[in-house]
Amino acid sequence: MKIFLDTANIEHIREANSWGVIDGVTTNPTLIAREGREFREVVEEICSIVDGPISVEVIALDHEGMINEARDLAKIHRNIVIKIPMTVDGLKAVKVLSREGVKTNMTLVFSPNQAILAAKAGATYVSPFIGRLDDIGHEGMSLVAKVVKIYQNYGFDTQVIVASVRHPMHVVEAAMIGAHVCTVPYAVLEKMVKHPLTDIGIERFLADWRRYRGEG
Repeated sequence: MKIFLDTANIEHIREANSWGVIDGVTTNPTLIAREGREFREVVEEICSIVDGPISVEVIALDHEGMINEARDLAKIHRNIVIKIPMTVDGLKAVKVLSREGVKTNMTLVFSPNQAILAAKAGATYVSPFIGRLDDIGHEGMSLVAKVVKIYQNYGFDTQVIVASVRHPMHVVEAAMIGAHVCTVPYAVLEKMVKHPLTDIGIERFLADWRRYRGEG
């Protein structure tokens, strides 16, 4: 399973990329707005750091506007993936863009039906938002399992990006289901590294070494 970083924070992207575990980055208008910088400048810098898929989202709601925005954004870098919302106009846009070779990520997906339509329209990726489903009392991971199974049944090329991840267990569950990608906030990535027994083990090793050296 690939791991994408869900942020537009350059400092976090540089740090996570240095760990050797990041395969790509996903952004959205909210994440980029938090950085207080010019949109294109941020996207170009992200592309210069991470050599992998970089998802950026269109703002237009009509399919013609989406297509025009997507064509312009795709020129920024060969790794750009265009995030397009799951709507009728979004499907129309994905159909056109996929035929032109523009990579797309159909976002804000909350049902298997939506995921089926995204794949049939030719989306490169589909992003089920599991955390937001959990927030309203649904089981987000159940959606992921259904989508993965459906795609396997029919040999769809569309890859599943598990999005709206809230904690490390979401990542484990996504990997056990067989999702292609999990996109995580930096805070979740940090938590994935940590375990109290690791910290205890390191301290014991250091204490033993200090005693061996006659320092403790």
